[in-house]
Amino acid sequence: MLSNLALCKSLGIKYPIIQGGMAWLGTAELVSAVSNAGGLGVIGSGDAPPDWLQDQIRLTRKKTDKPFGVNILLMASALKENLKVVLDERVDVVTFGGGNPGVHIPALKEAGVKVLPVVSSVALAQRLERIGADAIVAEGMESGGHVGEVATMALLPQIVDSVKIPVIAAGGIADGRGLIAALALGAQGVQMGTRFICSDECIAHPAVKECILQARERATVVTGQSTGHPVRCLENELTRSFFALEKAGAPKAELEELGRGRLFSGVIQGDIKQGSLMAGQIAGLIKEVKPVKAIVEDIIAEAERIISRLINSEVVT
Repeated sequence: MLSNLALCKSLGIKYPIIQGGMAWLGTAELVSAVSNAGGLGVIGSGDAPPDWLQDQIRLTRKKTDKPFGVNILLMASALKENLKVVLDERVDVVTFGGGNPGVHIPALKEAGVKVLPVVSSVALAQRLERIGADAIVAEGMESGGHVGEVATMALLPQIVDSVKIPVIAAGGIADGRGLIAALALGAQGVQMGTRFICSDECIAHPAVKECILQARERATVVTGQSTGHPVRCLENELTRSFFALEKAGAPKAELEELGRGRLFSGVIQGDIKQGSLMAGQIAGLIKEVKPVKAIVEDIIAEAERIISRLINSEVVT
């Protein structure tokens, strides 16, 4: 039933589930597992150098023959070089984050790449549709990492009503209930990041996965508001240092220096106190680490049970 959605047919995937392009964590191990499970795995290029991205693309192809994508961070220092790698390696799909990718879309489209920009506003969604985006990822402020100002439940239907291309919901989704809610609001699928951190295949440090398992609904905070690039993370000593500096009126350069290298030290090296632990508000819903295949199958099974109950006019509790 869910496999018949237009988005699935367009991307060549079985299920309408896209893995968020998480820097340092969206590696070949996780990406191939998501694609093999029927979703769309996405390599998180972050601020990585082009040779790392090329290696990850080639390694992913050794692990899966299914479609996968690459997430390009528009603030990356190697932006142009990484885009060239994507074109040279003939990647199936590109998602963008951290700004307006309009200037890069024509070259990707000419090469046959499907482009799925991540946006947090109606105006940007409309602009990118006109330029040639194949679908829009509507990301609410509940998501981990760089965030906008509007919640998913409010943002999603407004973007759906404003464009004709498929819309993918992101932010605050981790199970079949979230998938069905997104579809009810007009989405063609969902993008999830935090849920996939707590998978066997994700290379996140075990201490980080444990932090997510222990998280409550208010475990995350948003730092960097004064820089213009707010980021949602699990609260820890680092986020409290950010808040103190922002309250004191520290310049943007000082805040950026504080955050330099903290994502790697957090999610890979396991520094849960002074590292940046990007995660969404949905962290409080995640209670176990399991294989990607089980995560995807459980989400789809739950979603189909809900659909069946609704069709049969049973009360959903």
